[in-house]
Amino acid sequence: MNVNDSNNTSRTDWAALEAMSDEEIDYSEIPPLTEAFFENATLRIPANQVRSLIQLDAEIVEWYQSQETDYKTLIHSVLRRYMEDSHNQQAG
Repeated sequence: MNVNDSNNTSRTDWAALEAMSDEEIDYSEIPPLTEAFFENATLRIPANQVRSLIQLDAEIVEWYQSQETDYKTLIHSVLRRYMEDSHNQQAG
């Protein structure tokens, strides 16, 4: 998600969309789900998450935001890797 995404206002006419029946909605640009799709699909059940507010230095956040991925996910993966590595060193 881009930082600017949260500043954009949706131009969708939600009232008009909700008033439409399923038959009136144009699904022509959405490809049908095939057997191959479901054969390659992976069920992902999200882990329990805790919302926590932490303070990070501005330059740290700016660096993560400059990477070509979702910066929050990247920070999460770095912290998880550190945790797993620390656990492995203590166990080994």
